[in-house]
Amino acid sequence: MTIAVHAKNNWFLLGIIAVIIFADIYPSFGKKGGPLKPEVTVKYVAVSVIFFNSGLSLNTQELAKAFLHARLHIFVQLFTLVFVPCFMQILVTLLELTSINVWLLKGLLVVGCMPPPVSSAVILTKAVGGNEAAAIFNSAFGSFLGIFVTPFLILYFVGSSTDVPIAEIFTTLSLTVVLPLLIGQVVRQFIKQWLDRTKIPFGPIGSVTLLYIIYTTFCDTFAHSESLVSIWDMLPIVGLGKISLSLVAAEIFAPGTTFTMLKHDRGLVE
Repeated sequence: MTIAVHAKNNWFLLGIIAVIIFADIYPSFGKKGGPLKPEVTVKYVAVSVIFFNSGLSLNTQELAKAFLHARLHIFVQLFTLVFVPCFMQILVTLLELTSINVWLLKGLLVVGCMPPPVSSAVILTKAVGGNEAAAIFNSAFGSFLGIFVTPFLILYFVGSSTDVPIAEIFTTLSLTVVLPLLIGQVVRQFIKQWLDRTKIPFGPIGSVTLLYIIYTTFCDTFAHSESLVSIWDMLPIVGLGKISLSLVAAEIFAPGTTFTMLKHDRGLVE
């Protein structure tokens, strides 16, 4: 395989590296309050584009069928909001015996209590040939569920509490996730034949949008360099993260597990 072919097949991963480098070079361009205004273009526009894109590309029957995968949805939500926080608690307890930055460990616990990611889950599922419709449902449902569950998880595992603007989050999710998805489905009914003829690259469009989100996120991170931890603190976290994800993935996809039975039973991989 030539370098050009390899680069073409992995353009999204290379794009992630590129946007992180650009964000490090000139973070003020994409940080909050900067020229790109990510507090508007990401929070409202980019996320809406991703779900409108999904609504436009998915067959209504396929979307409706995915919503009925009750066992899958229960598995995903329990895995995200029960298994992951407990797993992170065990991991952090072991890491507390080392010299790793204590605030990084607290950050791991907080991240472990978060609901499923909204936009990235959908894009990455589509990129690997997974069931996009099921990813959409679990991302949206998990985000709404997380409004109520995540604060309790953080209080239990981290020992911290905070005020959650439930109405604001609920409204934002409705306007940027549910509404664009429904609008995309409605528009699809009127231009379905045109969509079938033109073969719009929905996948690359969503991936580029996600790259924009990643870029502005890292711009905001690098713009506050005084809060960054050293690379020597980060390396063990990255390494352990890769090992942990590999072990969890191996367990989930092992023959005979709940997920593999669900996958073959319901056709969760396209």
